[in-house]
Amino acid sequence: MDMKKRIHLELRNRTPSDVRELVLDNCRSNEGKIEGLTAEFVNLEFLSLINVGLLSVSNLPKLGKLKKLELSDNRISGGLDVLAEKLPNLTHLNLSGNKLKDISTLEPLKKLDHLKSLDLFNCEVTNLNDYRESVFKLLPQLTYLDGYDMDDREASDSDGEADGDGVDDDDDEEGEEEEDEDGEEEEFDEEEDDDDDEDEVEGEEDDEDGSGEDEEEDFGQDGEVEDDEDDDDDDDDDEEEQGGKGEKRKREADDEDDDDDDEEDD
Repeated sequence: MDMKKRIHLELRNRTPSDVRELVLDNCRSNEGKIEGLTAEFVNLEFLSLINVGLLSVSNLPKLGKLKKLELSDNRISGGLDVLAEKLPNLTHLNLSGNKLKDISTLEPLKKLDHLKSLDLFNCEVTNLNDYRESVFKLLPQLTYLDGYDMDDREASDSDGEADGDGVDDDDDEEGEEEEDEDGEEEEFDEEEDDDDDEDEVEGEEDDEDGSGEDEEEDFGQDGEVEDDEDDDDDDDDDEEEQGGKGEKRKREADDEDDDDDDEEDD
């Protein structure tokens, strides 16, 4: 995608004056020059043009509020005087991975009075003897060169990093909060599942207890049946006893009749 189309997409129906940060990394520049970027971006504070094939920054518009400029991984070899002319309030400049060979190519940066941080990683100029001392001497306004000050103390995040990083950090924090909330919800769901399992186990135990009561009731019913059978046996015994008594009475009556007959004979 060429740079003009990329800028159109990045606007997202906004006007150029509404844009404070513009990232055009990895798009395609026409003939190695900046195109589509105009002075209408009056409030632009952060501009990133990483790996877009730039050979020159000559087409850079005047951006009075721009503070941070990313130009790493291009093919720029000079012409840095445009930066001092068009970006008077620049504080952070990243030129790492370009074709800068001599300290003299950095001399136009002396006019950037507010420049605090300069990165020249992977540029040939970093291989020169006394490279760091020479650059700090040439640009006395610098605080950090390649992320370190004159005493080799590393730059703090607020001084050495670009504005866009803060937005990413906020997104990461929001993502972590969402994960924590999701984790809490999952733990809550697991606790509910455990409670449900306990209720099921208790319900099964209650069912087993109920089955035992039913068995006892059945056993009681069997006992009643046995009692009924015993009652039947007792009734049979009573009838036998009554039958025996009747026969005994009959025998006695017969004996009395025999005695009366004997008396009459006498």
